[in-house]
Amino acid sequence: MARSAGRRGGGSSGSVVRHLALPLVMVLLLVGIAGGSFVALQRYGSPAHAGTCIASGLGTSHRYSTERAANAALISAVAVDRGLPARAASIALATAFQESQLRNIDHGDRDSLGLFQQRPSQGWGSEAQIMDPIYSTNTFYDALEQVDGYAEGDINDVAQEVQRSGHPEAYRDHETEGRLYASALTGRSGANLVCTLEDVGATASPEQIRSELARQFPRATGSGRITARLDAAAGAAPQVPADAGATALVVDVGGDETLGWALANWAVARAAEDGVVQVSYAGRIWDRSVRGDEAARWGEVPGGASDQVVVLVSGR
Repeated sequence: MARSAGRRGGGSSGSVVRHLALPLVMVLLLVGIAGGSFVALQRYGSPAHAGTCIASGLGTSHRYSTERAANAALISAVAVDRGLPARAASIALATAFQESQLRNIDHGDRDSLGLFQQRPSQGWGSEAQIMDPIYSTNTFYDALEQVDGYAEGDINDVAQEVQRSGHPEAYRDHETEGRLYASALTGRSGANLVCTLEDVGATASPEQIRSELARQFPRATGSGRITARLDAAAGAAPQVPADAGATALVVDVGGDETLGWALANWAVARAAEDGVVQVSYAGRIWDRSVRGDEAARWGEVPGGASDQVVVLVSGR
């Protein structure tokens, strides 16, 4: 009774509060949306990061977000750089998808972190080390190489031997996609990874992807197995799209075609991160601007040496 009487006694002031409440809620909601959109723009560079990547084979295909594709490319790059068999990358990719959905996350069960959900308390490294995806991937491969016969063993069982998961059969669910992306990103299946992306809409630098190349392939670039230089796009690329910058990144693989396709697919997988608009290699070309059915495959282009992967980034 007293509560009801008190509400009636508010009179016009209660009415004013009610009329002000809805606009205030709407303002707060819009502020929240705007703030979230700003964070998303900062993190994902939308619309340049909008899109997906796909690898095909074994009678099927799997589609990844650009974030997952870039992390898959990094995991595979480390395997290639270490000279490991493609099977190692298959195992690592199946493991990382099960553990983190191929995201470098800063949380997990108990103190689990990163792509592989490694635990500092179990001796995998410090929190900062595990959150470095190159460190965590190398650490995974260090443990993998200790498993006898890992290159011929069952992917699920080998992954479980490394991870000691409470769900020992879960890695099997991601074996096929792990094999598809490993095959593409280690160069075993040629022009097999394509990404459908929005326009970059901003100027990018080829130095960014050259730096990432050196970071993810330190042994190969340090030994000269891979060399990279900047050159005029007009002279290096078989064709130059209107939105490309004037400078190309030319990656020399010394005629190693498997390595060439590993790097060509790696560059496409990183296109959303690095503003890549075109990758060409050995008479094939991936062009970011292509739409429709043609976007599902690499195109063909005259020329293209088997020793050079040419990468163009956005010039606007």
